Amino acid sequence: MTMASTSSTTLLATRVLPRGGGLARALLARAPALVLDWAQRQRSRFEATDTLGRRIGVVLPRGTVLRGGDALVLADGGLLRVEAAPEPLLRVTACPRHGTPLDLLRAAYHLGNRHVALQIEPDHLQLERDPVLADLLRGLHLDVTEVEAPFEPESGAYGHPGHAHPHGHGHRHDHDHDDHGHDHGHRHAP
Repeated sequence: MTMASTSSTTLLATRVLPRGGGLARALLARAPALVLDWAQRQRSRFEATDTLGRRIGVVLPRGTVLRGGDALVLADGGLLRVEAAPEPLLRVTACPRHGTPLDLLRAAYHLGNRHVALQIEPDHLQLERDPVLADLLRGLHLDVTEVEAPFEPESGAYGHPGHAHPHGHGHRHDHDHDDHGHDHGHRHAP
C-alpha cells in the first residue's frame, strides 16, 4: 500500500501501544476494534475496516507484529483496540487415556524443527490447520481437534516476546543483559 492509494476517508494509524501501553482498561474497552487474523497482524502496512465500518490505513515500522490487546493510535489522536480474529486452527492436547504433558513437549519440538508458527499454552498447542501436520501429531498419539480461535503464536527465539522494536522506537537497551537486577552470589561469565 502506498500513501497515494489511501482515500481521503481512510484514517491513518502509525503508532502501536503494546498491550495497550498502560492505558486504562475502560478507555480501551470503549475504543473501536480492528479485528485481524494472524497473517494481517504480521504485516506492517495494510488497510482494514474497524468495528465502526471506517477504513483504516495501518503504516507501522517494518517488522512490527500486532498482538491482540495492542492499541493503535490514529493520526487524529483516536484509539483502536487490536483484536485477534478467530481463525481455523488445530488444537493439540495430550491423550487423556495414556498421554502425558511430555507428549506436548515432543510435539512442540517436532513442529519447531519444521518452523511452524505455534501457540503454546499450559495444556495444549495451537497451530494453523494443516492436514499433513495433523496426521503427524495423531501419529505421536496426540488428540488433534479443529477449532476456530484467536491465534497468538510464539514470537521465536530471535524476536522480542510479542513485538518487534525497531531501534529508536520505545525499547531501550541501556541495561546489562548479564545483570538481571539482582545479586545471587555469583557473576555471569562474559
